[in-house]
Amino acid sequence: MAVNEMTSKEVTKKVFNKEELFIFDVRNESDFIDWKIEGENFEYLNIPYFELLDGVEEIIDKIPTDKEVLVVCAKEGSSVMVAELLSDEGLNVSYLKNGMKAWSEHLEPVKVGDLNDGGEIYQFVRIGKGCLSYMVVSNGEAALIDATRMTDTYLDFAKRIGAKITHVFDTHLHADHISGGRTIAEKTGATYWLPPKDATDVTFDYQALEDGNDITIGNTTINIQALYSPGHTIGSTSFVVDEKFLLSGDILFIDSIGRPDLAGKAEDWVSDLRESLYKRYRELSEELIVLPAHFMIVDELNDDGSISEKLGTLFAKNHGLNIEDENEFRKLVTENLPAQPNAYQEIRQTNMGKINPDIDHQREMEIGPNRCAVR
Repeated sequence: MAVNEMTSKEVTKKVFNKEELFIFDVRNESDFIDWKIEGENFEYLNIPYFELLDGVEEIIDKIPTDKEVLVVCAKEGSSVMVAELLSDEGLNVSYLKNGMKAWSEHLEPVKVGDLNDGGEIYQFVRIGKGCLSYMVVSNGEAALIDATRMTDTYLDFAKRIGAKITHVFDTHLHADHISGGRTIAEKTGATYWLPPKDATDVTFDYQALEDGNDITIGNTTINIQALYSPGHTIGSTSFVVDEKFLLSGDILFIDSIGRPDLAGKAEDWVSDLRESLYKRYRELSEELIVLPAHFMIVDELNDDGSISEKLGTLFAKNHGLNIEDENEFRKLVTENLPAQPNAYQEIRQTNMGKINPDIDHQREMEIGPNRCAVR
């Protein structure tokens, strides 16, 4: 039988469409438990490839013949080997092109809405990491928010839709992924914006992103609202676009809220986090559509693959917005937190411009799931 190649984009479409897929993951058990391809109707089998070097006869009955089967490993090589062994036994299977390395880096653009004066806003879903970035497009100009290091994806997309990138924003100094903001600004001549309270140790020039800044993109105004201590940082910043969309950064997610501990300031910043969520956001219109910088679980995906929800709905349903007791809230965001992101201190230093690791090291630094939220 044939061994087929499946790309991360093709797998992403299966996630979005809630299709069935049987994933045979041949990485080590610890790696599989820590981080895997997630889909609402996916089934899984994990057997490390080194246990299959003598053949697959003993496990062949564990592989379904009535479902599409995808073999997955870290970089591709082991999955090709196992897929060929299964093929020799008469099974029709696919392997994931470039493995989990490619899954971690794939960005899928999804249009999330129209602007009042003819523009659009797009969400770039980094499906394997749970990172979300945005492009606001209006009258041939574009602004990027929280871009990842896969800069070519944004540049190619802007070129395809005929837009010039004029402004690049980071809502905060990221600790879970390496920002592509400065690189894109350098390549396009765009202005790079960063909250100054997050920029005290950076080694590069930037435009101060502060409360009250109104940035014009084509015919669209982006209103900047500075909110203290949302997910990771003291300077984290929210954007209201076109009085319709709230880009919440790492303050508020669909099913969770941001964690304040990645700069070692959890106890200091809890009260600021609570004020942002329970006071400042309460002053905003509940009709605003929240567009966060991350998602935590695939259940948060809408039918089109986007991640968004009205602010009023989150006030009603998000547990993190409904904790009346301040001590209980403090306990939630300072105790029993999930593991911190892989290499988060190195990632922060990279985003400060203090170190410049090569691309292979950057990939290793970012491997693993999103760990920016508490719920």
